[in-house]
Amino acid sequence: MDALELLDSGKHATLRMRPPAVADSPFVRIVTAEALAAAASCPVLLSKHAESGAFYMGALLGFRPGELLVDSPDGQPAFRPLEADREGFFAVEDSIAVDRAHRRFASDGEPMFDAQGAPAPLLRRAQAALGRLMAGNDATEAFIAALLKNRLVEPIDVSLSFDDGEKLRLEGLYTVSLDAIGELDDDAALALFRAGQLQLAYAMAGSLHHISLMARRRNERLAQAA
Repeated sequence: MDALELLDSGKHATLRMRPPAVADSPFVRIVTAEALAAAASCPVLLSKHAESGAFYMGALLGFRPGELLVDSPDGQPAFRPLEADREGFFAVEDSIAVDRAHRRFASDGEPMFDAQGAPAPLLRRAQAALGRLMAGNDATEAFIAALLKNRLVEPIDVSLSFDDGEKLRLEGLYTVSLDAIGELDDDAALALFRAGQLQLAYAMAGSLHHISLMARRRNERLAQAA
């Protein structure tokens, strides 16, 4: 990211890009527009930025870097975050910038532009994902602020043991407290409901059951590999 370049069909005419890959981090930032779809497939939680300490929303896709435990019956990811399509691209004011050093850009990838200089399908997906992420920032910040204002956020400590003897502990994660939702006064509950935030809060709390499902899926893979 030290040398971002504004996207240019002439300058980047020969640059090639790979399809989205499994994220380095198993916890991937999402916006509220993605939250319901994510919560149907994986845990949706909050964490804090290391630099600022501010909360952000994310989807837990696995327990280790590069691990994807969000599967559907056909073997494809049941949920793909916008961040996956956006990788390697960044918003710079009203423009899009590219990080040519990102692993996504390689000679074995697909062209970013077609012969007429128009964005190719992969680039269009990246542009659309980045646009949706930027458009969703304000609503996401408002949702998190509402959770904090109403004291609905509580820390969660996830400790897991697997059949191969490995033990994992996930720290620095937060969820929504159902008990705290139940203690909301009528005015606060109504305000959250009318803002569409109460549904998101319940979805976050309900998504915790995916942790045990993902752990079972991981154990099944370990057994198949043995």
